[in-house]
Amino acid sequence: MSDNTFFTFEHQEDGIAVITIDVPGESQNVLKMEFIEELEPVIDQVKSDSSIKGLIIRSGKAGSFIAGADITMFGKANTAEDAEKLSTDGHRIFNKIENLKKPVVAAIHGTCLGGGLELSLACSGRVISDSPKTKIGLPEVQLGVLPGGGGTQRLPRLVGIAPSLDMMLTGKQLFPKQAKKLGLVDEVVPEANLMKAAKKRVSDLRKGKEKKAPISSYFTMKGIQKLVLESNPIGRNIIFDQARKTVEKKTKGNYPAPKKIIECVEKGMSQGMEAGLAIEARNFGQLVVSPEAKALISVFFATTELKKDNGVDSDAEAVELNKIGVLGGGLMGSGIAYVSVDKAKKKVRVKDVREEGVNGALNYSWKLISKKMKKRIVSPSDARRTMSYLTGTTDYSGFKDTDMVIEAVFEDLDLKHQMVKDVEEHCSDNTIFATNTSSIPITKIAGGAKNPEKVVGLHYFSPVEKMPLVEIIATKKTEDWVIATCVALAKQQGKTPIVVNDGAGFYVNRILAPYINEAGILLNEGVAIEKLDKAMVQAGFPVGPITLLDEVGIDVATKVAPILEDAFGERMSTPKAFEKLKEDDRKGKKNKRGFYKYDGKSKGKEVDESVYSVLGISPDKHVDGKEIAERGLLLMANEAARCLDEGIIRSARDGDIGAIFGIGFPPFKGGPFRYMDSLGIETVVERLEHYQQLHGDRYKPADILVKMKSNSDSFHS
Repeated sequence: MSDNTFFTFEHQEDGIAVITIDVPGESQNVLKMEFIEELEPVIDQVKSDSSIKGLIIRSGKAGSFIAGADITMFGKANTAEDAEKLSTDGHRIFNKIENLKKPVVAAIHGTCLGGGLELSLACSGRVISDSPKTKIGLPEVQLGVLPGGGGTQRLPRLVGIAPSLDMMLTGKQLFPKQAKKLGLVDEVVPEANLMKAAKKRVSDLRKGKEKKAPISSYFTMKGIQKLVLESNPIGRNIIFDQARKTVEKKTKGNYPAPKKIIECVEKGMSQGMEAGLAIEARNFGQLVVSPEAKALISVFFATTELKKDNGVDSDAEAVELNKIGVLGGGLMGSGIAYVSVDKAKKKVRVKDVREEGVNGALNYSWKLISKKMKKRIVSPSDARRTMSYLTGTTDYSGFKDTDMVIEAVFEDLDLKHQMVKDVEEHCSDNTIFATNTSSIPITKIAGGAKNPEKVVGLHYFSPVEKMPLVEIIATKKTEDWVIATCVALAKQQGKTPIVVNDGAGFYVNRILAPYINEAGILLNEGVAIEKLDKAMVQAGFPVGPITLLDEVGIDVATKVAPILEDAFGERMSTPKAFEKLKEDDRKGKKNKRGFYKYDGKSKGKEVDESVYSVLGISPDKHVDGKEIAERGLLLMANEAARCLDEGIIRSARDGDIGAIFGIGFPPFKGGPFRYMDSLGIETVVERLEHYQQLHGDRYKPADILVKMKSNSDSFHS
C-alpha cells in the first residue's frame, strides 16, 4: 500500500488495485490539479504491472465521492490559455484511464458531480450506492462554464445526445435509480455491498461480459428517438437546432455557456473525440475568464461562505429546536410547515382558527411528499414517517413544548400583537417568537411582547418550498443566540439565510420597491405593459415587474407601499396608478383581475387591455428597452447601497445574495454590488445623476456612492 497526499493506492491479493481518494483538509473530495499530477504515475504503474488485473476508484470520505473540481483553480487562471491548460491536463489523465487495457470501475457513494462524474465517465464501469446522499450530475453551467474534463464528449456517447444535453444545459442532479435508468451507471446497490459489486464488475469486464441494451429498449419512444435522430447527421441537426432555440428562449443570450456546450457536443459527434476534446478545452478556457462566469463563481463562493456563517459576531451558539409551532395554515404557513418537517426533520404543530386551514396545511405537505414518493426519491415508509412529524390544531393544545413559534397570519399589527400574547401565555418562557411579516417593522411587533429579546423576523418568500432565501430580521433587543438559532434552522430547511437589521421593508422588499415603482411610473406615462416586462426579462430577471405585481398581488404591494413611503419619503412614493387598480378590485392573478388575462382562453400571456382605460392612459409612449432596464437596475442598486451604508445588511456579499435569491436579480451580474463594481462606481454615479436631471430626486445617488467615487473604491476587493 502506498500513500500519496490525496489518495492511497493499494494492490490487493486478488489482483485488483484500489485507489481511495481522501483530499486532506476538505469535508468533501474536490479535484485539484495536484491530485491529477499524483494520479498520473499511478495509472502508468497500473498499466505496466502485469499482476494488476483491474482497478477500483472509490472515496475515503463519508457521503462524498468527488463533489467536483476545486473552483479556486478557476480564479488562478488569469487568461483563457491558462484555463484551457487546466482542461487539457485533465483530458490527458482521463484519456490514460480510458485507454488502459484493464477494467477500471468507479465505486460511487455520495455526491459525484462535475469533474467527479467526468473521472467516472473515463472508467470502464460505474457502480453506485442507493443512498439518498448519492447524486450524479454535471452542474458546471450554473457556474457559467462547461464540463472541461471530457464530459461534453463521453456523456453523449454513453447516454445519447438529447439526455446528455438535458443534463449539461440544466446542471440537474440525478438520483441513483434515475442514473441507472439513463444508462449512466451499471448497477445500484446498498452502500455496504458497493466494493463487492465493484469487484464483480471488474471481473465481468475482464471476461468480456458487457451489458448490452436489450433489443426491446429500441421500441420505446426514447429508443426510437435515439435510432431515428441520433444515428444520422440530419437527425442530429434537428436535436442541436431545437436545443439552441430552447437555450435562447431561456437565457435571452445573457449566458454564453449553454451555446458553447452545444457546440462541443455537436463538433465531437460529427468530427470525432479528438476534435471534440479540443473544442471543449478551448471553450472552457474562454468561459472561465468571462465576466458571466466570474459573477456566477462569486455567487457560488458567497453562498459557500454563508453556509459557514452563524449570522452573529459574538460567540453565541444556536440552541437545538425539537418542535416548532406554525400559526396560520395559509400558503405561507403551509410552506413553512412543509420545509420544517421534510428538510429540517422537526416536529411541527400547525394552528389555524379553522379546521379547513389545518387540513389545508396537512394536505399541502402530503401533496409535495407524495410527489417525491411517486418519483421514488423517498420510500413510502419514509414519506409516512415525515408526515407523522406534522400535526394540527385549532387551539393552543400541544404548543407548551414548542421551542419556536413562527407566525404567518395576515399583515395586521393588532393581530400580530395578539399572537405574541397568545404564545407568551401558552408556550414556555424560552420559546422564540418568529414573525413572517413582509412589511411591518419587527420592533413594532416586539412592542407587544413581555420578552422582546426573543422576538425575531423570519421572512420567507413565496412559494416557500421553491424560494431559496430567508431574511432573518433582528431588532436592537433580539439576543444573539436567537439569531444564531434562526440561521441554523433556515439552513436545515434548505434555505440560504441572510441576517438583516430591522427597518421598513427590511432589505429585499426595500430594494424591490423603487424598481416596481419605476415600472408603475413608466406605465403611467404610457409605456406598454408587455414592453416593460420584456425589457427586464431580457436584462436577466425571471419575470418582469408587472408580471411580478400580478403574481404577488396588487393589493399586497399597495399594503407595503405606505410603510416604505412613511419611512423614506417621496423617493418611495407609489404611482397613483396603483390606487386606481385597487379601486377597480384588481388584485392580480389571485382574483383573475390584473394586468394580464386569466380567462384560460388566451394562448400564453396576454395583456388585459381594459387596464389602460382604468388607468386613463394610452400605451403609445416609446422608451428604449435598454433604458427601461438600466433605470430599474440602477434604482435597485442605489437603494442596496443605502441599505449597506445604514447597516441594514451586514455586507455587500449578503446584499448580492439577498437580491439574487430573493427577487431574481440577474445572477450573471453577480448581484447589485458586483453590478456596480463592474460598471465602476464613477459610472454608476454619473448615470444616476443623468437620470436625476431628467426625472427628479428619486435618482439622487446614495451618499456612500458619492464618497466611494471620490476615493475610487469598490464594494468587493
